[in-house]
Amino acid sequence: MAKKVVATLKTKDGRSFTKVIKMFKSPKTGAYAFDEKMVPSENVKEYLNK
Repeated sequence: MAKKVVATLKTKDGRSFTKVIKMFKSPKTGAYAFDEKMVPSENVKEYLNK
C-alpha cells in the first residue's frame, strides 16, 4: 500500500518533484515501516510499482 502526498516542489530548471511515502512490512519484525523519497513527477508510478 502506498500513498502519494499532494505537495509538489519545483526547481529552477523546471523539473517538479513529488514526495512519495511507501508503506512496507518488515520481514524481521512484522511491523510496518514507511519509506519517504523525493521522486521526479514523471517517475512516480514507476517508483510505486517497484
